[in-house]
Amino acid sequence: MSKPKIAIVVGSTRAARFADVPTQWIAKIAKTRADIDVEIVDLRDWPLPFFDEVASSAWAPSQNEVAQRWQKKVAEFDGFIFTAAEYNHAPTGVLKNAIDYAANEWNKKPAGFVGYGSVGGARAVEQLRLIAVELQMAPVKSAVHIAWGDFLAVRQGEKKLEDIEHLNQAAAALINDVAWWAKVLKAARAADAIAGEAQAA
Repeated sequence: MSKPKIAIVVGSTRAARFADVPTQWIAKIAKTRADIDVEIVDLRDWPLPFFDEVASSAWAPSQNEVAQRWQKKVAEFDGFIFTAAEYNHAPTGVLKNAIDYAANEWNKKPAGFVGYGSVGGARAVEQLRLIAVELQMAPVKSAVHIAWGDFLAVRQGEKKLEDIEHLNQAAAALINDVAWWAKVLKAARAADAIAGEAQAA
């Protein structure tokens, strides 16, 4: 079986976003592993409109061409790590919108989170965990929370994320969890597909 493919989804599209910093940092750590393939998926490259389909793609095919391409892209992956900025105690609208534009493509795959903000993006991450459960994902326990003091120090150039040991430890735990669940669930989905083919034969 091929190595699990993990997407690191950049959850903000603002011109002044901080998201690129944790994205590059977590990707660099993840890419040191030989047991997973890692790709950065930037929502700036997927100009999805506000959700405007007749129904979720779980129930009716999406008509929007970007949405169709987005669903195919999501389907390529076996697990996800989302960067999660916190706006008004919630995840960004652009990330929620992108999540809503796919459905079955998320199912039975792990989700991990790198949050940042006043309390490390914890409130945004908790909401994303609930959304992940509804999409039949497996949100992992480990997460990275870049709290306000560390966020400001990095933003102002006083520190780099790789210099902050507790964040490096959290990143390693997060990647370990996502990689483990990605392998297990990839094998389970493959077994289900084989069983389905056998029943149809």
